Amino acid sequence: MITVPDVSTELPPSSRSRERSSRARRGRGRRRSLVWLVRLLAAAIVFFAGLALGRAIESGSSGGETNTSVRTLVPSTLTPQQTVTVTVSSP
Repeated sequence: MITVPDVSTELPPSSRSRERSSRARRGRGRRRSLVWLVRLLAAAIVFFAGLALGRAIESGSSGGETNTSVRTLVPSTLTPQQTVTVTVSSP
Protein backbone atom coordinates (compact mmCIF):
# COMPACT_ATOMS: atom_id res chain seq x y z
CA MET A 1 0.00 0.00 0.00
CA ILE A 2 1.22 3.42 -0.95
CA THR A 3 0.53 6.39 1.28
CA VAL A 4 0.05 9.80 -0.22
CA PRO A 5 0.82 12.87 1.84
CA ASP A 6 -2.14 15.07 2.67
CA VAL A 7 -2.43 18.06 0.39
CA SER A 8 -4.02 21.13 1.86
CA THR A 9 -5.12 24.23 0.03
CA GLU A 10 -4.34 26.43 3.01
CA LEU A 11 -1.31 28.65 3.15
CA PRO A 12 1.59 27.72 5.37
CA PRO A 13 1.47 29.25 8.87
CA SER A 14 4.00 31.98 8.11
CA SER A 15 2.02 33.19 5.09
CA ARG A 16 -1.23 33.15 7.04
CA SER A 17 0.21 35.31 9.80
CA ARG A 18 1.58 37.79 7.26
CA GLU A 19 -1.80 37.97 5.57
CA ARG A 20 -3.58 38.52 8.89
CA SER A 21 -1.16 41.23 9.97
CA SER A 22 -1.53 43.12 6.69
CA ARG A 23 -5.33 42.93 7.04
CA ALA A 24 -5.05 44.13 10.62
CA ARG A 25 -2.86 47.04 9.56
CA ARG A 26 -5.34 48.03 6.87
CA GLY A 27 -8.19 47.75 9.36
CA ARG A 28 -6.38 49.88 11.93
CA GLY A 29 -5.65 52.53 9.32
CA ARG A 30 -9.28 52.62 8.32
CA ARG A 31 -10.36 52.83 11.95
CA ARG A 32 -7.94 55.68 12.60
CA SER A 33 -9.18 57.64 9.60
CA LEU A 34 -12.77 56.96 10.65
CA VAL A 35 -12.02 58.21 14.17
CA TRP A 36 -10.47 61.40 12.80
CA LEU A 37 -13.41 61.87 10.44
CA VAL A 38 -15.83 61.57 13.37
CA ARG A 39 -13.75 64.03 15.40
CA LEU A 40 -13.71 66.52 12.53
CA LEU A 41 -17.44 66.16 12.05
CA ALA A 42 -18.06 66.71 15.78
CA ALA A 43 -15.86 69.82 15.76
CA ALA A 44 -17.76 71.21 12.76
CA ILE A 45 -21.11 70.59 14.49
CA VAL A 46 -19.93 72.34 17.66
CA PHE A 47 -18.56 75.26 15.63
CA PHE A 48 -21.77 75.81 13.66
CA ALA A 49 -23.90 75.40 16.79
CA GLY A 50 -21.82 78.14 18.41
CA LEU A 51 -22.33 80.41 15.42
CA ALA A 52 -26.08 79.83 15.51
CA LEU A 53 -26.22 80.49 19.25
CA GLY A 54 -24.20 83.68 18.87
CA ARG A 55 -26.47 85.00 16.15
CA ALA A 56 -29.57 84.14 18.16
CA ILE A 57 -28.24 85.98 21.20
CA GLU A 58 -27.19 88.95 19.10
CA SER A 59 -30.54 89.30 17.36
CA GLY A 60 -32.63 88.74 20.48
CA SER A 61 -30.72 91.03 22.83
CA SER A 62 -32.55 94.23 21.82
CA GLY A 63 -35.74 93.12 23.57
CA GLY A 64 -37.72 95.84 21.81
CA GLU A 65 -37.32 98.87 19.66
CA THR A 66 -35.34 101.82 20.91
CA ASN A 67 -37.47 104.90 21.51
CA THR A 68 -35.58 108.17 21.38
CA SER A 69 -37.31 111.46 22.19
CA VAL A 70 -35.81 114.87 21.53
CA ARG A 71 -36.93 117.88 23.59
CA THR A 72 -35.77 121.44 23.39
CA LEU A 73 -35.53 123.19 26.73
CA VAL A 74 -36.26 126.90 26.70
CA PRO A 75 -34.56 128.83 29.45
CA SER A 76 -37.06 130.74 31.53
CA THR A 77 -36.40 134.27 32.53
CA LEU A 78 -35.64 134.78 36.19
CA THR A 79 -36.40 137.95 38.02
CA PRO A 80 -33.27 139.24 39.74
CA GLN A 81 -33.18 138.88 43.49
CA GLN A 82 -32.66 141.91 45.71
CA THR A 83 -28.96 142.49 46.26
CA VAL A 84 -27.90 142.76 49.91
CA THR A 85 -24.49 143.91 51.03
CA VAL A 86 -23.14 142.64 54.34
CA THR A 87 -20.21 144.40 55.98
CA VAL A 88 -18.26 142.65 58.71
CA SER A 89 -15.77 144.47 60.86
CA SER A 90 -12.85 142.57 62.22
CA PRO A 91 -12.06 143.04 65.96
